[in-house]
Amino acid sequence: MKRKQSLGGNEKSGPLAGEILQARACMVKDPAGRAVNVLQEEDVETLCSEYGLNHASIYVAALKQGIIPYRYLRNRDSVTPAMQLKLAESRVAVIGAGGLGGHVVLLLARLGVGSLVVVDGDSFDETNQNRQALSTVRNRGMPKALEARSAVAAVNPGVDVIAHAVRLDRSNGRKILAGCQVVVDALDNVADRFIIENLARDLGVPLVHGAVAGFEGQVMSILPGDPGFELLYGKESAPWDSEKRPEAVFGVPAVTPSLVAALQVMETLKILLNKGRLLRNRMLRVDLETAEFHEIGFKE
Repeated sequence: MKRKQSLGGNEKSGPLAGEILQARACMVKDPAGRAVNVLQEEDVETLCSEYGLNHASIYVAALKQGIIPYRYLRNRDSVTPAMQLKLAESRVAVIGAGGLGGHVVLLLARLGVGSLVVVDGDSFDETNQNRQALSTVRNRGMPKALEARSAVAAVNPGVDVIAHAVRLDRSNGRKILAGCQVVVDALDNVADRFIIENLARDLGVPLVHGAVAGFEGQVMSILPGDPGFELLYGKESAPWDSEKRPEAVFGVPAVTPSLVAALQVMETLKILLNKGRLLRNRMLRVDLETAEFHEIGFKE
């Protein structure tokens, strides 16, 4: 029988909750030789079983007690325990789970963002396997959003994935994006980008843009009130011609979405943790073939 004692720290059970976690925690040395109080995965599993809780709630409870889930040891000190708790309590939407989105989802999960909303109405096919991190020979024909949920469960069970195997549009967008602190654009066409930009602006949520074609890519953060995509594409785009998209013409080798997704995740971290300098009103353009990074500034 599972015990009902909460680890959440209410007035009645808070001290006992701390005792339970401290009893399970242990001291280890990090790579720099510093002592760190950690909670290892086998102990998390035991607590899940004994108290009927999930990994996410135990990770949050431990971090509130100053105990680091062992899986996050190598995040220190770039991501402090307080920052790790902030990530665990955050929700990020990733729109598109293909070339960019698959990498974004896995990176956010490994970093410990507690809740991911993944939206993609497409399914995997054989042509995705050259670049899409979630695409395998076993999941051809499977919905990308649902496969993202399965992949994250295997990487970090402390991350909750809300999967929507649909195309995000004006009719469903507000409901799907409700409660998110950041929206990540991992789409492959301009028209849909304007849709999610308008939704994010209406909800007052920052948007992190990324795009790739050939060995080139670009990244930019758009905060509510910023000109955003108008700076890149002009006025709102008409329906797009799929055969003329840069991605279709130049292809997408695996290296490009890997790098651009990492840059998008870094922008997402900066927004969530309120640190660093955002690519706001400026775009970072990457040319991997010439190993050049160019910053394009826009008038603020």
